[in-house]
Amino acid sequence: MALDPGPLAESGVDPHIEGHGERHRAQAMVGRTRPTALTRLHLTDFRGYAAARLEVESRPVVLTGPNGAGKTNLLEAISFLAPGRGLRRARLAEIDRRVPPAKPTDRPPGAWAVGARLLGPRGAVQVGTGRDAASPGGERRLVRIDGVRAKSQAALAEHAHITWLTPQMDRLFGDGSGERRRFLDRLVLGFDAAHAARVAAYERAMRERARLLRDGPADPAWLGALEATMAAEGIAIAAARHELTLRLDAECAAAPGPFPQARLRLAGEVEDWLAAMPALAAEDTLRRRLAAGRRADAESGITLTGPHRADLAVHHVASGMAAASCSTGEQKALLIAILLAHARLRTRMSGAPPILLLDEVAAHLDPTRRAALFDALTALETQAWLTGTEPQLFAGLAGLGQFVTVADAAIGL
Repeated sequence: MALDPGPLAESGVDPHIEGHGERHRAQAMVGRTRPTALTRLHLTDFRGYAAARLEVESRPVVLTGPNGAGKTNLLEAISFLAPGRGLRRARLAEIDRRVPPAKPTDRPPGAWAVGARLLGPRGAVQVGTGRDAASPGGERRLVRIDGVRAKSQAALAEHAHITWLTPQMDRLFGDGSGERRRFLDRLVLGFDAAHAARVAAYERAMRERARLLRDGPADPAWLGALEATMAAEGIAIAAARHELTLRLDAECAAAPGPFPQARLRLAGEVEDWLAAMPALAAEDTLRRRLAAGRRADAESGITLTGPHRADLAVHHVASGMAAASCSTGEQKALLIAILLAHARLRTRMSGAPPILLLDEVAAHLDPTRRAALFDALTALETQAWLTGTEPQLFAGLAGLGQFVTVADAAIGL
């Protein structure tokens, strides 16, 4: 099935792009703050939207409307302007518009597509992305920037960093460590666009090694090559996570205002090695441990050593309690504190604040913390996209933000 015209055609996305890893290190632009914002959004066949277009300014955007109106779908569409699987981590085919039998349409829905105009550190760019229905399994994502074919999704991170907070993340501290690693990796991407490619390369090598150990007997040289890849990529992943965790911990400790101070620490065997030895020595140690652990890994069916077993430990400084033991409200406040600390850190180090997607963030904050959040977003000069059912929740942004109503997958200013 060919891609439907619309945002992809508008941005020149080729339906035959195949993504490959691409390394990129963000350069610091200390002392210069550049606007980072989405000023035009165009959807085709995305969730409940047959087609939608929205133009806004660089200021915060408040989306209000009843539950089920399509507010979160708009945030999800924006999240696909960053590398990865979006804020819901859905399969790409699940995002295609579904047409109820009782609601006939003029044309059958095609594969979803998102187009946008982004203002970022490199100026204004036209971005298009969407699902390639003709790819095997229909799970390949296409990207084009200013009409030029992108080699990988990592190219998106060169133009804007987008991060988010959703109601599902309220369980972050109580869920498994994998969710916390993904949260931290999303934050790392704000400083190092190559991080996603390293994680993908490490996980591919780990899956292939596990398959060889399971099916056995495996060529030792082949296993050795995979383990060398895992060691090189794994130590780079752990080092990037460790560095950002230290910076975020310091930023949270210095944070003013009513949000709680958070203490962050990256816990794990590999991470302990990095604290005790040079990175090259840690890489050699991981490679040796993987080789020595082949039998145990084959018997257990999992890889027992590596950065995929790390965990982000968070504590509430004032109470000394682990975040998982805090109340739901305090866990939410800790998450907001970490996200704001990351936004401040990125703004100071790169000169470009992130775009923040805050889904239903105001409903569970008391008036003091709600006002503090709005003040923090204004001070950061970041474009935040906030959703809620009641405009009154966002009265503190009156005159500062742009208010958009959403109802039945239709947008109104």
